[in-house]
Amino acid sequence: MEFSLFFFADSGAGGADGYRLLLESARFADVNGLSAVWTPERHFHPFGGLYPNPAVTGAAVAAVTERVGIRAGSVVAPLHHPVRIAEEWSVVDNLSMGRVGISFASGWHSVDFVLRPENYQDRKSAMVETVDVVRRLWRGNEVEFPDGTGEKRSVRVFPAPVRPELPVWITSAGSPETFRAAGRMNAGLLTHMLGQDREALARNIAAYRQELTETHGENARGHVALMLHTMIGSDRDRVRELVRKPFGDYLRSSADLILKAASTLLPPGVDLDRLPDRDKQYLINHAVDRYFTTSGLFGTVSDGLETVNRLREIGVDEIACLIDYGVPHDEVLRSLPYIAELHNHTRR
Repeated sequence: MEFSLFFFADSGAGGADGYRLLLESARFADVNGLSAVWTPERHFHPFGGLYPNPAVTGAAVAAVTERVGIRAGSVVAPLHHPVRIAEEWSVVDNLSMGRVGISFASGWHSVDFVLRPENYQDRKSAMVETVDVVRRLWRGNEVEFPDGTGEKRSVRVFPAPVRPELPVWITSAGSPETFRAAGRMNAGLLTHMLGQDREALARNIAAYRQELTETHGENARGHVALMLHTMIGSDRDRVRELVRKPFGDYLRSSADLILKAASTLLPPGVDLDRLPDRDKQYLINHAVDRYFTTSGLFGTVSDGLETVNRLREIGVDEIACLIDYGVPHDEVLRSLPYIAELHNHTRR
């Protein structure tokens, strides 16, 4: 099982201190055998507001590391011209001497599409088309686009990337069709457990690999990276105490973005918009408790091994440990050696 670090959400500390956690954690990952550092694309909301452009944060990670992978988790493809995606990430690939990878997402929050409102309606097909074009540009092919006068022009990307083939993932919140689409595209799959339980995830991974095999042959196995909120320590009760309030605040601050998508954490049929604040708080507490026991990577190294083994059985290849959901930064940094210890146990 591969382990990586994933950043998405922390808005509790802005400026340099917010990025201190990213850069110090990246340095740790680099020297302790973790496979990658993922940073997202987020817009117009404090939740994830440190990360409007993963190419920029990826370049910062490239400057302080030597071997760890540098990945976007994710680029919202319909918000960008494919040439800009290829150009920006080729720069990061050169800065890092060939260590980049991109997970592409179609996007779902309509406000984000103030950047390209014309792409919102057909965002899923726009993502598929963008991935294809970025891959062709990355390989050094010329691709035609209309210029300012409407005339078709063939362009190619400079600087040329170091890595001859761009590692690609598709991001899915749990839609079976997105899993199958990733298989047809011969891409990896980046997913999470906010909108699917372990049984649904197992079915989705099986469908993904079936599509891979049918479309690309028996040797095409793909790669499944599962994002899990993570805190590993020496004492399970202390970990629960560290996690409980920050994770509750994290869900509360992003209730309009996360809890509505977190179908596995809420009772069936709940409409958050209709609930009074007291009932909403009760559900947030319920979600924290349920997530701690069923949908995250929490507790001791021994607890973590049980979780990892269950996920390995259903076909997960990598756990992307989301660590910036509000636990004090120094506590997060102190927890990283336990993640490395867990990783080392899974390799024996």
